[in-house]
Amino acid sequence: MATGQSLLKRFAEQQNAEQYRLEYWQGSFAEYLDLVRDNPDIARSAHRRMYDMITAYGSYPVDEGRRDGLIRYKFFDDPDNDGEDAIFGLTEPLMQLVNFLRSAALKYGAEKRVLLLHGPVGSSKSTMARLLKRGLQRYSRKPEGAVYTFGWKEDDGSITWDPMHSEPLQLIPVAAREEVCASLNEGRDPHKDHLVEITGDVCPLSRFYFQDRLEKCAGDWVKVLEGIVCKRFFLSEQDRIGIGTFQPKDEKNQDSTELTGDINYRKIAEYGSESDPRAFNFDGEFNVANRGMIEFIEVLKLDVAFLYDLLGASQEHKIKPKKFAQTDIDTVIVGHTNEPEYRKLQSNEFMEALRDRTVKIDVPYVTKLGHELRIYEKDYNPKRVRGKHIAPHTLEVAAMWAVLTRLEEPKHHGLTVLQKLKLYNGKSLPGFTLENVEQLRKEAKHEGLQGISPRYVQDKISNALVNNPEATCLNPFMVLNELEGGLRHHSLIANEETREVYRRLISVVKDEYTDVVKNEVQRAIAADEEALSRLCANYIDNVKAYTQRERVRNKFTGQDEQPDERLMRSIEERIDIPETRKDDFRREIMNYIGALSLDGKKFDYKTNERLHKALEMKLFEDQKDTIKLTSLVSNVIDKDTQEKIDVVKGRLIRTFGYNDESATDVLQYVASIFARGDAKAGN
Repeated sequence: MATGQSLLKRFAEQQNAEQYRLEYWQGSFAEYLDLVRDNPDIARSAHRRMYDMITAYGSYPVDEGRRDGLIRYKFFDDPDNDGEDAIFGLTEPLMQLVNFLRSAALKYGAEKRVLLLHGPVGSSKSTMARLLKRGLQRYSRKPEGAVYTFGWKEDDGSITWDPMHSEPLQLIPVAAREEVCASLNEGRDPHKDHLVEITGDVCPLSRFYFQDRLEKCAGDWVKVLEGIVCKRFFLSEQDRIGIGTFQPKDEKNQDSTELTGDINYRKIAEYGSESDPRAFNFDGEFNVANRGMIEFIEVLKLDVAFLYDLLGASQEHKIKPKKFAQTDIDTVIVGHTNEPEYRKLQSNEFMEALRDRTVKIDVPYVTKLGHELRIYEKDYNPKRVRGKHIAPHTLEVAAMWAVLTRLEEPKHHGLTVLQKLKLYNGKSLPGFTLENVEQLRKEAKHEGLQGISPRYVQDKISNALVNNPEATCLNPFMVLNELEGGLRHHSLIANEETREVYRRLISVVKDEYTDVVKNEVQRAIAADEEALSRLCANYIDNVKAYTQRERVRNKFTGQDEQPDERLMRSIEERIDIPETRKDDFRREIMNYIGALSLDGKKFDYKTNERLHKALEMKLFEDQKDTIKLTSLVSNVIDKDTQEKIDVVKGRLIRTFGYNDESATDVLQYVASIFARGDAKAGN
């Protein structure tokens, strides 16, 4: 085992002095100009930096069952943290967010707006803001994300750093900026390359130092800049550098100085005036957020006193600290709010100015089952839930119920909300095309802005894990019971009528789960490949004879007989082929086999999903009685039956991911259904 000394020595050897020098670079103003000439991105705006940060991770197209293509930005998969804060679904809102930043980066006007994330509680608004903040922190530590500020050398050798981490180029007087920019941009294509622009002014303290030293240098501003030290710095929410967060609190304990900074009364005696910038603390959230971003939590709960600061910061990129002139800032303003607060904004005429300066992006709940399921799989998986097996479909039924509560009843006649869920999840249903699905989405204007939050479901899954300490397996009914029981005390459900709707949806999910496990047990019983192949060959021989008006040779008697209509119909009826359509279906099968033959390929029933399903269901009906599945509900099982049941159980474990306990539970559940005679497998 290594000693503490040897451990430290090993880490010391891993240190990279050259990397440290680059990361903590310091140099003169002239050296900084050389850096900007080589890489103009150093001096880009906060909006452009955030846009470049997101796009640096790359993107990929996603298929959401729509005609128009959607782009997914890898940044929102949170690859740096192994998907810890990954946002599932919500591809369209995230595209809108990136498009907003692109417009702001190009200075098309969006940079003068507040980005407002609007949606119900638990819809990932805070997660989006957290991803952006953490992303900026990481990006500022990468070479391509480097950002710089400056400080003033004092006579004693110390350096007074700009308290707002302002851009060093802002020190160049306005009259000289055009010429400086022309020099820095020389040789660059304005249509392709990022050009250096200098906007805004430094903070009041640096302005004070500049004017003071300009007098001492007899107006020679170049000489003033020779006393400047530039350095690279890193954005950090914890250190309050470049990233600010503001949350409304009690009006009596909060004032606008929390946004714009406050006077340091201790230093007034030293400097003699409240308006001396050296007697001011530039520690308001807007001061802190300069060069990065500021997050407003529940932004629409802001008192009117804060509203004016927010309006100026967005539209003019300026804030008004107490006793000082307006101060330039460069920051991305991101706020988020929920539906009730947003409705207040719409009805409040005093908030009209804010509405006019806001770009709203709706962040709804996920309405695609696959995406919702991934939310729960991230938190409840074998790595995190140790010592308990999560039975197949346990998380799926929870996700299904959550999504159903968010969907609006379809206006299409005969379409159930469960079928709508399946269409949204990419399943095809007879009579529905991509255009139909898009129309369903357009008709449901508020879909995803109401319903059950993922947080509620996560809480109930946790309860199910904790409240059944002796169980080694978590099954769907444990979770569904928790979900249903918690509805009585859910504080965000407005009325009893809504609770009753949600309870009915629990029943819908239970019925769907029952159909799924019956189908799995059926497939496990009918998973005899040789028997399926024999049944398929027999069916194809009869269909071929039927379509070609021939006779079939009986393998046992050797006699030619009429095609076995009973056999063919017993298979076709399993997949709802009516008597009037049997000829079409049989010709379809033979045409399919003929097309394969022309390509030199052999027919395999597994490649035809409908026929495969029909054969499995027929074989299940033929075999279930020989296995005596219903004997599972009794305590008496003969040895031969037990062996057959063990074979089925083994197939459930290998094929569907059950363990011994959950496979036994499912078999007993399905057996109890057959014992009651409530349903037929395969319906």
